Amino acid sequence: MEPNDFRKWRKALSLSQKDAAHLLGLKRRMIQYYEKGERDGEKVTIPRAVRLACYALSEGVADYNGPHRKVQPLKKDD
Repeated sequence: MEPNDFRKWRKALSLSQKDAAHLLGLKRRMIQYYEKGERDGEKVTIPRAVRLACYALSEGVADYNGPHRKVQPLKKDD
């Protein structure tokens, strides 16, 4: 996932940077680094776990508690 793709993902879900950070369990500053693609002049790679979490949120999944358990759907106030 490239920085521009990350920003498009966030905007497609109508999330502020603060809301995206909350849903992903990150600080807002990390969202800014991911969208810019760098931190202090060094390239920032979006970790696989974050990319997969973005996909899950895009599919409406707010939480996963393991196999054979009900998936918690994403709510607008999450």
